This record gives sequence, C-alpha cells and structure tokens, in this order.
Amino acid sequence: MDHYILDSDHRVKKATKLEWVMFFGKLDRYLARTDFECGVFVSTVFLGLDHRGLSKGPPLVFETMTFEMTMDGDEEQWRYSSWDDAMAGHAATVARVKKQLAKAGLSTTEQTSHKMET
Repeated sequence: MDHYILDSDHRVKKATKLEWVMFFGKLDRYLARTDFECGVFVSTVFLGLDHRGLSKGPPLVFETMTFEMTMDGDEEQWRYSSWDDAMAGHAATVARVKKQLAKAGLSTTEQTSHKMET
C-alpha cells in the first residue's frame, strides 16, 4: 500500500513509510469537524493511505464521515483525492446533515473547527 503526505500547499505527495510515519507523528489529521447540538458530527480527515482499492485513478486519501446519525439507513463516508475536494465534500455533507436534522425537527446549530496545519 502506498503512503502519502501533504506538502505546505496541501498537495498530496507520495512518501516513503518513514516520511509518512514522521508526518503523522507531528500533526492532527483532521481537516475539519462540524458538531451539531444534538450530538451528530461530520468529520473530514487526511488518511495518508490510498483507499481506492483496485480501481484506477488518483489516490483517495481524504475521507468525510457522519457520526451519530444515519442517512438513508447507514452511516456514510465519502473519499477524495485532493484537499479542495475534501473541504468541498465536508461542506456538502454538513448541508445534507442540516437538511436531515431540520426535517427531523432537530436543531441545526453547528460549530465547525479546522484543525490540520501542515
């Protein structure tokens, strides 16, 4: 399995295992986390390992997930190959969660934190 790190401009860069271990040892891998009053939260992280599997394309090294809420019956996840796509995916997921919470009559008050710095 290939290892990846981010450069100072948030671009994905292939790395040796040692570079990957050192990179992850010095940072929090969260790009963003949005918490809602009801306990639901959306998290977007840098995985650093390609989760594409056998399909072809750029490495899928970022992931957004919902927690404490199921949408369409399952907790969902979305994977991305770039920082910008991951941040856009986070925002889109937050919007979907807000819509579902409002439909259920729950508070849509949120607090988002951006943690990761390279």
